[in-house]
Amino acid sequence: MNKEPIEKNGGNQSLIRGLRLIDILSNYPNGCPLAKLAEIAELNKSTVHRLLQGLQQEGFIRPATTAGSYRLTTKCLSIGHKMFSSLNIINVASSYLEQLNLILGETVNFSMRENDHAIMIYKLEPTTGMMRTRAYIGQHLQLYCSAMGKLYMAYDKPDYTTVYWQKNQNVIQRLTCNTITELAVMEKELQDIRAQGFAMDKEENELGISCIACPIFNFENKVEYSLSVSLSTLKLKQLGVEYLLTEIKRTAIAVSQELGWEGER
Repeated sequence: MNKEPIEKNGGNQSLIRGLRLIDILSNYPNGCPLAKLAEIAELNKSTVHRLLQGLQQEGFIRPATTAGSYRLTTKCLSIGHKMFSSLNIINVASSYLEQLNLILGETVNFSMRENDHAIMIYKLEPTTGMMRTRAYIGQHLQLYCSAMGKLYMAYDKPDYTTVYWQKNQNVIQRLTCNTITELAVMEKELQDIRAQGFAMDKEENELGISCIACPIFNFENKVEYSLSVSLSTLKLKQLGVEYLLTEIKRTAIAVSQELGWEGER
């Protein structure tokens, strides 16, 4: 009577163990010896060998150059690419953004990077108060004068900001008395952003409006998306940056982990 459940559980256990081996092998691109695999997985060598034979038969692993070692095949890479190509970022992020909007009650913005611009792809209006920002879905945001835009510059290649500054001299202009229009000042700003892990728009785009933004990292540790919260500068002073930042960062980490980022597990 108990034979079928035992077999079913045994099958599930083999599946879990096999997936664990794939996960371990992902950290060894040049291959990992069977004995090392068994040690990390906390399984005996005969069990690991049996599981590896099954994974090899299905095309997920292959012997590495070093005798007795195994590595992943491109089949795993293909599956990953198929998953990420079908990923709808709004479906992934929206529940987290809605929760952030409810907790803080302020405007929540979500953007994606497109070359030298950020594009607003999602926005939630405040649930408290009447203040509305001018930002709208589909809007192209300049990188130099927005919190989310500065994040994209901060996490790009080291020479990107200089190139951006040279290409966009006709675009970079003082929108308010706080707008950064000098390259040296911006480079210092970006250095601080990388050190702190967030960016701010201190009335640099619109007087009376401040913004706090955090980066969204993908599985390659790249920043292709970012989220921010906008509110009146007066309200920001009342609530405090730390209070807002705690919730914004928590949301950014959750979305990043949905995209495969493993920076803060």
